[in-house]
Amino acid sequence: MRKHLFWFGAIVVLILAAVAIFYRDRIPTVVIPGTNDEDSFADTIIEGFTLTTFADDLGGARDMIRDDVGNILVSIPSEGSVKSVSPDGSVRTLLRGLNKPHGLAMRCVEGCTLYVAETDAIVAYTFENGEVTSEATTLVDLPGGGFHSTRSLTFLPSPDDNVLLVSIGSSCNACDESDDRRATIMAFEVEDKDEPYLQPFATGLRNSVFMALHPATGDVWATEMGRDFLGDDLPPDEINIIREGGDYGWPICYGQNINDRDVDKNVYIQDPCNDKIAAHIDLPAHVAPLGIAFIPEEGWPEEWWYDAVVSYHGSWNSSTPVGYKVVRIPLDAEGNQTGPIVDLFTGFLDEEGEAIGRPVDLLIEPGGTIYISDDKAGKIYKAVAQQEESTTYNDLIRVTNLSEGDTIKSPLTLSGEARGNWYFEASFPIRLYDADGNELAVAVAQAQGDWMTTEYVPFKTTLTFDPPSTPTGTIVLQKDNPSGLPEYDDAFRINVQFGPSADGRADCKPTGCSSQVCSDEDRVTTCEYRAEYACYQSATCERQSNGECGWTTTTKLLTCLEEAALSTPEEIIY
Repeated sequence: MRKHLFWFGAIVVLILAAVAIFYRDRIPTVVIPGTNDEDSFADTIIEGFTLTTFADDLGGARDMIRDDVGNILVSIPSEGSVKSVSPDGSVRTLLRGLNKPHGLAMRCVEGCTLYVAETDAIVAYTFENGEVTSEATTLVDLPGGGFHSTRSLTFLPSPDDNVLLVSIGSSCNACDESDDRRATIMAFEVEDKDEPYLQPFATGLRNSVFMALHPATGDVWATEMGRDFLGDDLPPDEINIIREGGDYGWPICYGQNINDRDVDKNVYIQDPCNDKIAAHIDLPAHVAPLGIAFIPEEGWPEEWWYDAVVSYHGSWNSSTPVGYKVVRIPLDAEGNQTGPIVDLFTGFLDEEGEAIGRPVDLLIEPGGTIYISDDKAGKIYKAVAQQEESTTYNDLIRVTNLSEGDTIKSPLTLSGEARGNWYFEASFPIRLYDADGNELAVAVAQAQGDWMTTEYVPFKTTLTFDPPSTPTGTIVLQKDNPSGLPEYDDAFRINVQFGPSADGRADCKPTGCSSQVCSDEDRVTTCEYRAEYACYQSATCERQSNGECGWTTTTKLLTCLEEAALSTPEEIIY
């Protein structure tokens, strides 16, 4: 009997082990090249990136933006929520109880406003320091639900940056819409003194789920999902440059103005697609393009500048799965394609071709960082381009008289070179912080020459600061960013140590009477000993007429100090 139980137990253990292995292999993981870290989604990642899971257990993570303090806000339509992800990856729910919230946008003019596109309305909240500070205000109603229920948001660039665009997908696969707001990108002015109302911006767009502004031209780019049921190869999905008043052809035209004869049975004298705007870039059919973003100059290889990165969410009606990856499209500064589309991150399909992840939105930031949301795995991934030590900012800015870990004292003169795009109006700020994050000094570095160039321009400035309370600190050379948009922020940080100040005092922090009984702060002085201090052995430390602690001046004290060649006690009570 015991032998039978043993074999039965062994079989059960083997079965459970096999089940565990089966499901373990269905979790998105990656072995990063050159490491043993299995902490992400892709089994293929191009050389030169490290990749980790930045935030987990999010649910169906979709649209992402930065808030006013640097948190990532992410919409979760399936849960009716918007969540906030802090820089350390911790997650909290910011809004809940919404109707399929998707698009997010933030605008800060004398205070910040968070805009959320629910499936049937755009709502606004006042926002400050990473927190919602008001109840929702409904700005405009939208047609809800339908075949495509997500709504996305993008502000136009200045000087039209009070105009908010909202993409509204079609209610069907291919049909004539009864609601002319469908299959469009609509616009409205958020500061309209009258009641805001939607106006057509572009039409004939079946489902442009995500939009982005080109960093050089300011044009609005949008991904577009083509119709289904024309086979594996038709129609192409698209990337369009959105022109105000443009008609992009759906439902009767697709791609390079091809008439869809499967749905359009009319007879024409001339091609009905001649007056439509053709796709800027044709993508493979059924890859389902979603997030689109552009690679900035700062901290990225020059040959990648202005390239588009697009997430392929993946097919549902192709005979073999396609998409399920993130790709890079080589472009010149004007947005013209200069080479074939190349894979950036793959591995969202397992060996059996089943989806274990689906990429959605992209945040691309200076310094070589990409964030990718995944609404199937419920994660946000962080990919960072590996760069040689000390070169992260050396192609943009360098300091010639200070190195990492150097000891500094006040006054500190900094000199170096920065490329012209690091400046704005010939300057940029430099700040000094102690190890607790307290700002000790700020100065403006002035260009020592013409800054309207992409070449290096010399700079110089001086920081003057009081002795800090911590032994170490950080100098931050901040790229000047008049737009205030976090995606254009960048900074060069140099860690330093604090040494003696100009008069020889190292971290000298005497308080009232150098920490005698009347001290306003409970701190022992770190000032070096001087023989003159013996004069105070018989002096009295007490509250003075100005309310501060200090030494009461007596004839005996003054005589002692005079003999020590000191004119006043203030000269050593610093």
